[in-house]
Order: sequence, then C-alpha cells, then structure tokens
Amino acid sequence: MPKTFTDLTRHTLNGPTMATRWSALFHAPADFDAEPARLAMANAVTEVDEQMSSWKPDSDLNRLNAASPGEWITLPERLITVLAAGLTIGQASGGAFDIGMGDAVSAWGFGPDAADEDRIKAARLLSRSPAHDILELDTAGGRARKHADMRFDLNGIAKGYGVDYLTEAAREHGIDAGLFAIDGELRALGLQPDGASWTIAVELPDPDARAPHSILELHDAAVATSGDYRHFIDVGGHRLSHTMDPRLGMPLRQPPASATVIARDCMSADAWATAMMVLGKARGLPLAEKLGISVLFLYHGSEKPAGCGMFAP
Repeated sequence: MPKTFTDLTRHTLNGPTMATRWSALFHAPADFDAEPARLAMANAVTEVDEQMSSWKPDSDLNRLNAASPGEWITLPERLITVLAAGLTIGQASGGAFDIGMGDAVSAWGFGPDAADEDRIKAARLLSRSPAHDILELDTAGGRARKHADMRFDLNGIAKGYGVDYLTEAAREHGIDAGLFAIDGELRALGLQPDGASWTIAVELPDPDARAPHSILELHDAAVATSGDYRHFIDVGGHRLSHTMDPRLGMPLRQPPASATVIARDCMSADAWATAMMVLGKARGLPLAEKLGISVLFLYHGSEKPAGCGMFAP
C-alpha cells in the first residue's frame, strides 16, 4: 500500500553558518535516517563559507583579494560559479549589484574590521570601475585574475548560493520536497505532503519587532529579502544600511525599507534583492518588468508597497 502524508515524519534540521544559522524542514518516511542528510547539508554550507567568506582570512575569496593585479589565482569551481553569477547580474543591473565593494563594506564597519574614517574617505573618493570590468574569469581553467586592485565581497550572493547548495545536498539524500534557508534567504522545493505550497512570510520592515507583512505560497522557487532594518549603523541620528551604493562607495542614503525578490534559484534572488535595494522603486520596477523579475518594495512610513511579477499589487 502506498504511503500517505500521515505516514511521514516531520524533520527540522539546523546548524550554525555564516554568522547565522541554516535550516531544513522536510517530511520523510518513519524509517528515514536524517543524520547523513544533516551532515551533508552542514558540510555544504561550511564549504561555501570557507570558500566565500570575507571574514575568514584564509578563505579562497580572500586569496583572490590578496592577489596582485594580473596574477592568475586557482579557485574552486563553486566560487567561480558565484563570481560569474555576480558579474552577470552586475552587468544586467547596470552596476547596481557590484561584488567589487569589499573595501567600502570593510571601511564602514560591516566586515570583520571596525569602521575607519580614513578608509571611509578613501572608499568614497575612489574612482570606481565595476567588478565586471576588473575581474576576468577562466571558467574552464578554474582561475581568476583582476586587472586592477579591487577587494571583492560576496555577502549579497553567497548566502543565496549556500541555500541552493543546501537544497542540492538534500536532494542527493532522497529529499525531494522541503523548505531550506540561511537567515532570510529561502528555497521551497516541491510541495508539502498534503499538496499545499510552502508558506513563507515577508517580514514587516521594523527593527523593533518581528512580524509578517504578507504571506507567500511557493513551490520550486526561492525568495530573498534585502533591507535596511536589521543590519545598519547609526551616524548622527541617521540609520545607514549595510547595502553599499556602488556609485558613492558608501551606504545607501534613502533606500527602500526592503526589497523582496522571487526567482527559480536562491543565488539569483539574493543578488537581485540587493540590486533592487540600490535601484529603488523608480529605477528598479522598470528593469524588473523588462527582465521578468518578481519584486516587492516596502517602505517606512506611509508610502505604499510596490511590486511587479508574482508580487503585482
């Protein structure tokens, strides 16, 4: 007799990664041994962190950051994949998403170092070229080189990729439906056992509370939110977002409260959510409509939400 959803056991697995936690929610037969899957998922996110962290001095990303211009650096395939996606989305967003902002991120205190006034001035005065003009990838050879001094930061895309790899590890252990997440980046695989979509909340952008603004029902899709209300610094009574304006080398001055993007994979959702924060509603909505991106902008105060695609108001 075939098993029904009432025969399945609910599993919730989680663990530390990237200064936050990963999680996996899925259902499996009662005799399913979840430990090998848990270990595989933990190893997957650890691999991403060790390759792509800007906080770990010996990460593969920081080996590239420390390299001299013109020097080819051999890199792992997964890091090459994320770098390539970052450059592609950087071009498609007109530079709104830029993985070459590591110096500014660090200078303003959003990296492993404390904020530094001299480095902030240097980041703001730097005449910048976008990362897609500086970084050259040899995908077949598994290597990269930069043509000018630049420090790369993958905080706007690596967590999303980590969720995708987490999902891949789950699939390899026979899990064909579930909800996988790192912090606010989530991917819904398949459907729940009763045939319902996975229910996901879009958070109200309030730094003093955790409450839902709206509810999404997803299957075989990913969602990511970038916002100014969780990770920020206060300067002269003004809250400055951790998201950098690539044009100015400083935090965004008047960003939306949050931008939420739905995509097929979480890496793309993560990067485009950051890009939409930089672009804002006026520039972001026309580009999203042109490229077929589903985005929802939320604001502090009385300004109404705006969106397109699956979020169309």
